[in-house]
Amino acid sequence: MTYFADFGLAEPISRALADKGYTEPTPIQVQSIPPVLDGRDICGIAQTGTGKTAAFALPMLHRLAATPKHRLKYATRALVLAPTRELVSQIAQSFTDYGKYMKLSVTTVFGGVPIPRQERAMSHGVDIVVATPGRLLDLVERGSLDLKHVEILVLDEADQMLDLGFIHDLRRIVGLLPRQRQTLFFSATMPKAIEELAARYLTNPVKVAVKPAATTAERVEQAVIHVNQAEKPALLQIVLRDAAIDRALVFSRTKHGADRVVRQLGNAGIKAEAIHGNKSQPQRERALAAFKSGECKVLVATDIAARGIDVTGVSHVINYELPNVPESYVHRIGRTARAGRAGQAIAFCAEDERPFLRDIEKLIRQKITPLALPADFRAAVVAAQKVERSAPPAPREDSRDDRRDFARRPSGGGRPGRDPRAQVTPQRRQGRSGGGAGHRGAR
Repeated sequence: MTYFADFGLAEPISRALADKGYTEPTPIQVQSIPPVLDGRDICGIAQTGTGKTAAFALPMLHRLAATPKHRLKYATRALVLAPTRELVSQIAQSFTDYGKYMKLSVTTVFGGVPIPRQERAMSHGVDIVVATPGRLLDLVERGSLDLKHVEILVLDEADQMLDLGFIHDLRRIVGLLPRQRQTLFFSATMPKAIEELAARYLTNPVKVAVKPAATTAERVEQAVIHVNQAEKPALLQIVLRDAAIDRALVFSRTKHGADRVVRQLGNAGIKAEAIHGNKSQPQRERALAAFKSGECKVLVATDIAARGIDVTGVSHVINYELPNVPESYVHRIGRTARAGRAGQAIAFCAEDERPFLRDIEKLIRQKITPLALPADFRAAVVAAQKVERSAPPAPREDSRDDRRDFARRPSGGGRPGRDPRAQVTPQRRQGRSGGGAGHRGAR
């Protein structure tokens, strides 16, 4: 297939693609769209930024439109699961864009917003629900969502969902779905746990891999600078003052670390925003909008919050702290070099992070080019430390655990004494007290 027109997609979809200027599909789209149109299960392995969303959204819209059905209260025909709020919003926007000339409805379900609003959206039924697992189960437990009529299930960024401890939620959700369904499974990496998950949930799937698992984007120029941990703030300030940086995405391992980096940059006169799970949904949306528009050229993020950041203008990814999970490095640097552009990834490696660096190089099967410290680095360290000493005291940090938004649950899932496979029907909704939403927090 050379052009989207060759797939035989419905005319409203083709018109929407033309509006966006899309004519030629990417490799993951070429290999995925035909079997999805045929109703086959898919196991797709592709890096972020390769067009995975369109690979499942376009044929799903075509199939749902080809077999129109009356919407049932609290029900949905298609369910897409993703690990973060940002990715959920991004996927839902793609469905809306591609289906703008169709009568199919799309709604999002995630934490950080009032649950009654999402209950009202589901009350008349929708065609496509894009959700994070935790809030989805909140709605199920409140009797506000019925999964018995799901025809298509999509697991996107499946490896990250497992990393975040969603495996028990996934098992509960899949147990509530019809056995006869189409399942589409997409992941950037294929560790053994993902293979086992795919084998359990997919039936005779078509396997699609546009690149070997865990390879990094070809257009990303990668480098590493060895530096003491205490001197990283000064190095970051030097790097960010490079005129070649259009927009930089800086990665921290923790939420508090991200806030600290933003504060230090602000003290040095460099505007930056943070995005992580302790931020409210409006705060996250404002920070991401400022980054996308170029109003703020530096965004500091944790791995969890960065899923779903789809900004084509990211020129640099800076690993301020190396991830202790090597696959996360692949996801991080995949935020640059998108839509055919080039990009640069720079890693700061302290002495205690050298084992992380070795694991990353083993995973990506290449050595990352070392760079020397800048010539004026020592003077910059002294200046940065002087500014830090004269800065006002840092605000009291939130004491919540950095993993609270994606807490790992016990193997049984659900609450004590409940059958994890049991589903509350909408008819029982009136008899419930409304509990179940608060215990998970904002997801």
